[in-house]
Amino acid sequence: MPESLSPFTKQQLLPQEETLEILKHKKELFIGIPKETSYQEKRVCLTPDAVAAIVAHGHRVLIESCAGKEANFSNKEYTEAGAEITNDTQKVFSCPIVLKVEPPTLDELQLLNPHTILISALQIKTRSKKYFEILASKRITALAFEYIRDEDGTYPAVRSLSEIAGTSSVLIASEIMANVNSGNGLMLGNISGVPPAEVVILGAGTVGEFAARSALGLGANIKVFDNSITKLRRIQANLGRPVYTCTVQPKNLLKALKRCDVFIGAVRGKNRSPILVTETMVEHMKKGSVIIDVSIDMGGCVETSEVTSHDKPTFEKHGVIHYCVPNIPARYSRTASVSISNMFTPYLLQIADDGGLENSLRFNKGLKNGLYFYHGVLTNKSVAEWFDLPYRDINLLIF
Repeated sequence: MPESLSPFTKQQLLPQEETLEILKHKKELFIGIPKETSYQEKRVCLTPDAVAAIVAHGHRVLIESCAGKEANFSNKEYTEAGAEITNDTQKVFSCPIVLKVEPPTLDELQLLNPHTILISALQIKTRSKKYFEILASKRITALAFEYIRDEDGTYPAVRSLSEIAGTSSVLIASEIMANVNSGNGLMLGNISGVPPAEVVILGAGTVGEFAARSALGLGANIKVFDNSITKLRRIQANLGRPVYTCTVQPKNLLKALKRCDVFIGAVRGKNRSPILVTETMVEHMKKGSVIIDVSIDMGGCVETSEVTSHDKPTFEKHGVIHYCVPNIPARYSRTASVSISNMFTPYLLQIADDGGLENSLRFNKGLKNGLYFYHGVLTNKSVAEWFDLPYRDINLLIF
């Protein structure tokens, strides 16, 4: 055949790349925020400002009446921000997306519709096997916000709440030491001619760092103990000044405890916090000194610690005042709510812009890390091992 009559050119006969057009259809979200019912929980997931931003993007937010009351956000503020208010708890849990701080109770899980997206804390240590069986039976997709990772690999929710807990621990110690609270009358500040208060911090993580930052800001002397040289080096760099640091050696720790006015325990363990301060060590502490055991959420790092409540937060043992309230950030519920809301809002808007949660999970590895149930299938290895349940790799379920 003559070349002029060939139906295709040589270039056209070569294999060509195929381009597929991917359309992202923005998804409208309908978010339900129920009132928190867990003991001492006073936070709320979204502030009125966050609701206003979400509603402005064309989404709906349904809030149970008085959900923000304990964080000092009124129904009126939410209504003015564009939220819908209801007294019907069932109606809130019927929303396609349910947003909570604490994990739902077993009774609340029964209110969820099949295929609901649940975003809350997981708190694996306080869950039961029944909890996951209900999620599976309703084919729920569930995200644990404490497992969501940021672009730099950190956990934004955990870090924010740890910052609050660390700063709070010093403020609480300062309150307890005041005479009006039957304290020893010492001020946790640097007054000319008066020796500064001594603060010992056990644990150089985020809680320890922000406790150290607050104590230094008030003018106290601090000593930081941790078994990780890397963490001790990092806390010095982050504080921008040389401070006393030491590995956890009983002899040095006891020496520091004998002299300190405030001890802050902020160490974590795999299943529970290790007990690093024995009862004998507590007996050697000064009368009227204060122990703030932030680790009480994981069992406590002081042998004499016992769980207390926000209503009756302290008790005295061996002349030392102990503060052992779990969930310290709930004490400053408004600040904690703003912090949580700041984390949730960008993720919710991103999910909408991506066309739904499934698309976001494909593109956002940090968000995918928070997923522990996908349409009723367990996808978290830690949960599976803890409760002896079968699980599937999320990468095999989402393509």
